Amino acid sequence: MQSLKQISTLSNRSEVQFLTLMAQEDHQSPPYLGQVLVIRPPPVFSVHEQYISSKFQILKAYESPLPTHDFLQTYARSVKVVLCSAGSPITADVLHDLPALQLVVSSTTGVNHIDMAECRRRGIRVTNTGDLFSDDVADGAVGLLIDVMRRISAGDRFVRGGRWPALSEYPLGSKLGGKRVGIVGLGNIGSSVATRLEAMGCMVSYTSRHKKDSTHYTFYPNVLQLAFNSDALIICCALTNDTRHMINNTVLRALGKTGVIVNVARGAIIDEVELVECLVEGEVGGAGLDVFEKEPKVPNELFELDNVVLSSHSTACTRECFYDAAQTVVANLEAFFMSKPLLTPVS
Repeated sequence: MQSLKQISTLSNRSEVQFLTLMAQEDHQSPPYLGQVLVIRPPPVFSVHEQYISSKFQILKAYESPLPTHDFLQTYARSVKVVLCSAGSPITADVLHDLPALQLVVSSTTGVNHIDMAECRRRGIRVTNTGDLFSDDVADGAVGLLIDVMRRISAGDRFVRGGRWPALSEYPLGSKLGGKRVGIVGLGNIGSSVATRLEAMGCMVSYTSRHKKDSTHYTFYPNVLQLAFNSDALIICCALTNDTRHMINNTVLRALGKTGVIVNVARGAIIDEVELVECLVEGEVGGAGLDVFEKEPKVPNELFELDNVVLSSHSTACTRECFYDAAQTVVANLEAFFMSKPLLTPVS
């Protein structure tokens, strides 16, 4: 089983080197260490299906003519492991259909798509991909902020639409350096965002469940105070019962008419109805959104706004990161079937 350090070095390899390494490992590894259930294929699995399938017997519920419930009932007594992502939630009903389940492997960092309370009650272990996605998501967050403030996507539409020759004056964007940027959630991703923004001349502050003694960034005890003292907010926290709809009309209006909000966490952290209302009415200056409350559905009103940049929940999606995530998924599965410690367990 590989360590996280070994996995992280894959980002520096060429694609050919990576595939060669996987082929060598496939040759050395015993075939089919065990059964792994996939209810709906996670993106990481879809990209690296051949590699993962070479090591484990994959039970593909999504290819079966049976309804999902009936498929799960068929394998109820044999399935010990399920591989999932946000697109295939592991609910209490799913867990009820799988009485022999011992491990849930998420191919993402977040686990809000897994009923963690029920897993704990039943003694089912859970793994994720650790902090592998942090740098890529942080890059995406900063990219969205720059795009909104400098009107890059809007400028692209302006040029492609043939409006430049007829209207040479394009609306001014806003400088990033010197702006007060508040980060909601200073975990791995939030800290990576803060490092990038500070290097670009921004004044960084944050709110989190607890003040971080290890950082010099200004701390605010709640998101409302953070918004009132920020020119932009970047959402990096996990989705929980406490954070659902945490960004509401009051917070957005505190951010103000020139303020920008960026969300690379989970859509439901923002009250989407109230966000759309504030954007349409000009109560907020702009938004960069990689996530939405009812994905893949996006409010139609956002399509008409030049001060909004939209992305398809893809800030973490790079070739390099998917290589690393595939390796982490396999390492956790191998550890389980070989009765070794899991690589990235979720407590």
